[in-house]
Amino acid sequence: MAREIKQHLKGFVSKRADGALVGPFAPMLRFPQFGEAAWIYTKALIENSKLPRSAHEVAILVTGAAFNSRYELYAHEHVADAAGLTPSKIAAIAAGQRPADLTEEEAAAYDVAAVLAGGRNLPETTYRRAVAAFGAEQTAELIYLVGGYCLVSVLLNAFDMSVPGREEGLPQG
Repeated sequence: MAREIKQHLKGFVSKRADGALVGPFAPMLRFPQFGEAAWIYTKALIENSKLPRSAHEVAILVTGAAFNSRYELYAHEHVADAAGLTPSKIAAIAAGQRPADLTEEEAAAYDVAAVLAGGRNLPETTYRRAVAAFGAEQTAELIYLVGGYCLVSVLLNAFDMSVPGREEGLPQG
């Protein structure tokens, strides 16, 4: 799993100096009877992604923000930057706010993710807007993406996975 993580996930710290995995990967390895299936699902989302990168990252940031998942936001703020999202969009989404300057695709991803990560039914108009932006297949991908990152965010929060370099809290003095 460590090799696959290194291959698929770049731009953020996924292991400590001693080689131990951090983020959602530590509990996935600790409880492999559940973690293996979670990793296979996550890997399928990565390997089969056809959504535009910026919309993909908007959905993940919205989901991480809905769960106040510190590691998720840390990791995907870096990935979103590499995907071309502006720092102001990233900061607003991570703070739980909808930026006014989202593209149509980013706005559709934001709205779908906000509804689903909030535990609500997806309104028909929101679904149709996503289908108009992405098509039915990529809208299904978006829905599965949000569901997958709800799982990841729950794992991170349940096992209190910290942001690398901030394990000890804020510096004193």
